[in-house]
Amino acid sequence: MSDLKASVTVLGGGSFGTTLANLMATNGVPATLWLRDEEQADAMRGKRENSRYLPGVQLDPRLIITSDAQAALADAELVFLAIPSGAFRSVLKQLAPALAGKGLISTTKGIEQPGFLMMSQIVEQEVPGARVAVLSGPNLAREIAAGALTATVIASEDDQLNAQVQAVLGCSSLRVYASRDRYGVELGGALKNVYAIISGMAAAMGVGENTRSMLITRSLAEMTRFAVHLGANPMTFLGLAGVGDLIVTCTSPLSRNYQVGHALGQGLSLEESVARLGQVAEGVNTLRVLHSKSQAEGVYMPLVAGLHALIFERQPLQEVIGRLMSAEQKHDVEFSAFMSCTVTNKEPQ
Repeated sequence: MSDLKASVTVLGGGSFGTTLANLMATNGVPATLWLRDEEQADAMRGKRENSRYLPGVQLDPRLIITSDAQAALADAELVFLAIPSGAFRSVLKQLAPALAGKGLISTTKGIEQPGFLMMSQIVEQEVPGARVAVLSGPNLAREIAAGALTATVIASEDDQLNAQVQAVLGCSSLRVYASRDRYGVELGGALKNVYAIISGMAAAMGVGENTRSMLITRSLAEMTRFAVHLGANPMTFLGLAGVGDLIVTCTSPLSRNYQVGHALGQGLSLEESVARLGQVAEGVNTLRVLHSKSQAEGVYMPLVAGLHALIFERQPLQEVIGRLMSAEQKHDVEFSAFMSCTVTNKEPQ
């Protein structure tokens, strides 16, 4: 690891926030983990374990755990935001004065309505002038905590901020790659959660490997089509924050959104599926937001429309599958077709 060890605070004591804070502390970075709940913070200090979200993982003795936000942020140069999307803005409003001038890195994969706002856009609104980045990729907290070889993407137009994050996070078990497409990286992290629900449902229903492969591949095409329509770089979706994150989220039982989908596929209601999980599954809210936005923008997203019809419109499964399988068959790789037509000055069919 680099000798550059900026002081770091992680806001949010869920599984991912705890994992990031512990990883950095283990690697000699001055790290503090902030939680709202003092009782939980006290229990974690005593047991050196987050028994609610990360049971069995020992926390490094150098990791400072506190519910005192002012103390946590006083000396921090970098602040990782690992707060559920539903509470994201309210926490930033509360802590904005203490966050001013710091490097703020969002790890939250959600979208706020109204406005279809990414979490980093909320940071810009609530903490004007902040140096902002997003962290995303195939990053299951439990595997990172166990030391599994992992890679992630830090995305910002601030190259110095990217380098600072690479310095504090990069280690023998975690590779940190940089991107300047913050919007695309953040969209990829949010959108893939919807398709993880679909994949979990398919697994519970016992579909074949051909079907699962088709679903994941067409999910990538669909989310890329939508993101590019909104201005993201299509190449971003060929990397860790796109196809990499999509694969792990759509295939691993450790994925929270996959677990919700699996429960739905077993016949549980949405409420029962979320209750069984016991944690936030960002994909449920993202599905509502994404379906509404895709219709308003006129972007063709049959998988999103189909899942929305199943969960929120209570349409029969066979009817939804029938529509999906009878839809018009177009290009496999749309952007390849578009570029080919551009070279020959023809319109894509």
